[in-house]
Amino acid sequence: MGTATSRSTNRGTTSGWPPVASEGLWAVWLGGDVVRLDNIPWFARDVASGDTFRTSTDSDGVLWATDKLAWSGNCTVRVISFPDAALGGSRQAVLDAFAPLGVDGEGLQQYGIVALNVPPAVDLGAVKRLLRQGVDDGWWDYEEGCIGQAWLSAAPR
Repeated sequence: MGTATSRSTNRGTTSGWPPVASEGLWAVWLGGDVVRLDNIPWFARDVASGDTFRTSTDSDGVLWATDKLAWSGNCTVRVISFPDAALGGSRQAVLDAFAPLGVDGEGLQQYGIVALNVPPAVDLGAVKRLLRQGVDDGWWDYEEGCIGQAWLSAAPR
């Protein structure tokens, strides 16, 4: 299987967030025009690592995600750590806080953002509790980029 770059159109809001019109994402070719996302999106909404997409190729040879075929069950949550808070804006500190819960992620220095991949098998309530604790303590704010019913139903523990 090869790896291809796929771009997902991101319909931003008038508030200027997200700060990009599209996002380049890594994908694994599954055959034909179908790919599986192989990284965590920082900005694209309703997209998570492991999701499968139908693609089309533009005149420059760039693959574009056109239809989401299947959701992986993973959730994408984006965290922005505040520089003047206890974690000092450290993206690594955010990753370290969530790692014991089975959550991994990727940091993007330019925007001070951490995109978390929350697998469906982890304790979603514990993840939500940590997210809310960080907000209450003034460490960070977060956005739910791609979630499902299990996430919505999980009570913070």
